[in-house]
Amino acid sequence: MPKEQPVFAEERRQRIADAVAAQGRVRLADLVETLGVTEPTIRKDLDELQRRRLLRRTHGGAIAVRSHLEVSISDRRLQHLEAKQLIARACRDEIARGESVFLDSGTTVQEIARELDHLELNVLTNALGVANLVADRPGLRHTLIGGQFRALGGSLIGPIALDNLNRFHVDVAFIGASGLTGDGISVADVAEAQIKHAVIGRARRVIVPIDSSKFGTSDFVTFCDLRRIDMIITERATGDVTRWCQHHDVTLRVAPCPGAK
Repeated sequence: MPKEQPVFAEERRQRIADAVAAQGRVRLADLVETLGVTEPTIRKDLDELQRRRLLRRTHGGAIAVRSHLEVSISDRRLQHLEAKQLIARACRDEIARGESVFLDSGTTVQEIARELDHLELNVLTNALGVANLVADRPGLRHTLIGGQFRALGGSLIGPIALDNLNRFHVDVAFIGASGLTGDGISVADVAEAQIKHAVIGRARRVIVPIDSSKFGTSDFVTFCDLRRIDMIITERATGDVTRWCQHHDVTLRVAPCPGAK
């Protein structure tokens, strides 16, 4: 039997990882049937994916790896940074000069703040990191809402923050998230979820910038179903995300790589 090509093996492993992320678990027998390879081959694939910490092996298949600890915003910024930067540039193209924009505390959203040169904007935020990035930059007027400071997320939350939000409407809100499934969008903290949910109700357009590592993952609290979202911007669209967006009438935009035609 000829030796399997490495490229094909890596593509197959990516499909397995995507399936586990989207469904939470997969059965060995189903993978054998779907991918058309032998059971020993699938077992080797699962061993390799477990070694990369992309899933956890079980007796009859594999289950998704779920993190139970929220990582600080400074540490999260370095994760999948290239994808976040691509997404941020695509988000900038969705902003028109003179608009009012809400930027929340997600790390991908903070990358958007770095891209806001040469635009006349009103920026509303509950994130200290965003406020630092836009302060004193020509053409950007910013308002930082008050509230209780949550150090882990670098955000202002709580009743005062929610009351402040009721004074504003924005043209477009960029809402960060740590999980995306067909059931909705989720984050790790209830108080941050309350802020995000409130902002969605004050925005004319809602855009979720999210990298593909979060697809198929549900975090602690779901704050919004997909029907409330106008657009999702990512660096790579999987089949599941494409179907979810089509079903809920959400525009799905994939950020182009530099130099792509």
